[in-house]
Amino acid sequence: MSLSGERRPGQPQLRRPGRPPPPGPGDAPEAVPLPVAFPEPERSAHDRVGAATTAAGAPIAAGPAGRQLVFFGADTAEPSVADLAGLLAGPGEVVRMGGTARLSVVVDAGWRVHVLVAELAQRGVPASWEPTEDARHTVRTAYTRMLLPLAAAWLRGATQRPPTTFHLTGRRLRLWLAAAGVAEPSAFLLRLGGTDPDRWATVGAALDAAGLAGRLVEPGEGGPAYRITGRRRLARLAELVGDRPAAAPATAWPPRT
Repeated sequence: MSLSGERRPGQPQLRRPGRPPPPGPGDAPEAVPLPVAFPEPERSAHDRVGAATTAAGAPIAAGPAGRQLVFFGADTAEPSVADLAGLLAGPGEVVRMGGTARLSVVVDAGWRVHVLVAELAQRGVPASWEPTEDARHTVRTAYTRMLLPLAAAWLRGATQRPPTTFHLTGRRLRLWLAAAGVAEPSAFLLRLGGTDPDRWATVGAALDAAGLAGRLVEPGEGGPAYRITGRRRLARLAELVGDRPAAAPATAWPPRT
């Protein structure tokens, strides 16, 4: 479905809470067309073709059509709820209520809504969206027991902080990038959330361990965010996050060369 309300084949329908679902051929019972029009996701003129190469030194495995896949890359792992820690590495927030928890993230573009709702659906986590007053969009899950382990790992009272064992996989990076990745000339920016430098430092250490050492961009410089630079690091980022989602503009996703 596009953000203008027209559903394309293969795209999930987004839903907003409290709206009764209209029936439709082939639609899930709970699916509801979007009532608000947002800009259409940008499309590339053609799909990427050819085999991708891995970053130097990265462990690889054989993939379809002769492509080599990085172990722990988004293309090699099955989706799981634990992947949503990637959203919390960025601007995502998790809150608890009783024996349940809910995750939310504010994004700046309609294509991110499409990608994140689809990624959440792959993990069996219902999600909805709503516009914000500053022309952005909030994507949030329902309160569910499925997210309770994530909340238990990341919350210390009301403070959200990564666990000491936090690490980044390809699927976690993919979600972080989909929510808050920004392409720059010869660099890629991964935006952070919160105001706690310790939270940022733990995420930065996980980037280092993944071979993606970045420079912390302070809030006064346009952050908080980590800026990834260098040909080898950018190539590794592209391999880890996998192919560009159909809804994402070509210029918004790191190209696999």
